[in-house]
Amino acid sequence: MSLGPPMSREGAEYALRARADERDRISGDLLDLESHTTYQLLKGASLRGATARRWTAAHESLATLWSLNDAYRAVLRDAEQIRASRGKLGAEQLAELTELLSGASVVLRAAAKPVEQRSLLPQSDERLTLDQTVARMDAAFRAVTSALNDIDAVWNAVLPRLDDADGVLRRIRELERELGEGGGLAEQETELRRIRVSVLEDPLGAAVEPDLDRLARLLATSRAELDLAITVKNEYARRREELIATLDRVRAAESEARLAHGTVVVKIALPPQAQPRSRVEALAGELDALDASAGTWVIRAKRLAALEGEALKAAGQAQATAKALYGLVGRRDELRGRLGACQVMAVRKGMAEDAAVSELFERARALLWSAPCDLTRAAAAVETYQGAIHGGKR
Repeated sequence: MSLGPPMSREGAEYALRARADERDRISGDLLDLESHTTYQLLKGASLRGATARRWTAAHESLATLWSLNDAYRAVLRDAEQIRASRGKLGAEQLAELTELLSGASVVLRAAAKPVEQRSLLPQSDERLTLDQTVARMDAAFRAVTSALNDIDAVWNAVLPRLDDADGVLRRIRELERELGEGGGLAEQETELRRIRVSVLEDPLGAAVEPDLDRLARLLATSRAELDLAITVKNEYARRREELIATLDRVRAAESEARLAHGTVVVKIALPPQAQPRSRVEALAGELDALDASAGTWVIRAKRLAALEGEALKAAGQAQATAKALYGLVGRRDELRGRLGACQVMAVRKGMAEDAAVSELFERARALLWSAPCDLTRAAAAVETYQGAIHGGKR
């Protein structure tokens, strides 16, 4: 292929400077590649699976890249030697520079192949222009950096999480020693090591996120339980006294509920299930069992927290029961007031002497002033009487 006329002196000078800048830039990129943290880790790593296959291909691309770069730099050295040989370039030198800088001057030697891939025919070297060589180097460089980026993405996402999980596990061991109680989690510790090995040896083929999520949740729960156990151990005496005080409040509230029931049941008809039920003795029995428990502090912490919650709940329920029972008496009194107001309205409307209306009044009055009062029937009777006064309208 004809290269056309030789370069001018100015064109050759410019082309040499541009290629020198290009060579320096490529050299810098290759040095950055070799100093890349992930590249350094992969150089001595024991890889397997999809990652081993990907990195083997990338390593072959890297070998090709260095081979091309050596050939590329050799051509530029020849060109620079020609330029340095004379102060003023003549026609012969310009023709040589044109051949080197624009022609197929880069020789890529035929690679030696395994015997099973050879032919008895001679293997010819490949000749490339500098531009073609740079394009080949760029493709090889991208193949290597693509593999690095994919591997790096997995390591950056997973390894910090593994480090965090290991840190939580170490903290769990410290808390166990502080409690003086041995824990489990040996299986989880082994699984964490297995995941780390898998991620280091085959990040591109290791689908470990679900397992890591599950382990992280389990470790977080275990640490929270141990933190609570430490707190309970240190505060047990105080919290036990507070719980006893809470149980005293439960007794008082339940006593008030029983008193309310005894007071109300003679005035208001109550269903059997309205009889207050005591929980305080059962809760006190649970506290005694907790004191005598030989279980771990983790278990005792859970039981104490649950018992505290149950005691507060029982006190609240007993107080609500007493209030609700007394409220029934208030409801009866409110209905009596409504009945009286309706009677006044009936007098104003001249309906007090109406036999049917009077019968409705007497029925409601009898229900409200009976003991115990059936509130449901009494409320319905007041509603009926009120409706009759208003002509069926409220």
